[in-house]
Amino acid sequence: MEIQKIISELHYKAVRSSGAGGQNVNKVSSKVVLSFDLKNSQALSEEEKTLLETNLSSRLTTDAVLILNCDEDRSQLKNKEIVTKRFLELIKKALIVPKIRKATKIPKSVIKKRIKDKKNLSEIKKTRRKPNF
Repeated sequence: MEIQKIISELHYKAVRSSGAGGQNVNKVSSKVVLSFDLKNSQALSEEEKTLLETNLSSRLTTDAVLILNCDEDRSQLKNKEIVTKRFLELIKKALIVPKIRKATKIPKSVIKKRIKDKKNLSEIKKTRRKPNF
């Protein structure tokens, strides 16, 4: 994964931000919308693309485009930096391949101990009961 190549493939769009902010909201387009076309990316290998598609399936559109928004700051430049950082972190996390869990055999001593403890608890509870006549 080449970060500079990926960043060059990002598309930014400035939009008017919603919410509080007075008259500034109506004049300035400070919200930044980042879009990344996963299928047409040249920076990622085919394996990386399939891995990202499976891990980010809930965040992708039907055309395999990842869209992120940021309107945290009043500055368009800061919002662009924040959304780019967020995008890179998301990609890095999605590219991590989890370790395959190896099934291990339960030792016989552990099984014996569990059964012994169950019998012991059963005996304790039996002694608490009222006697049957």
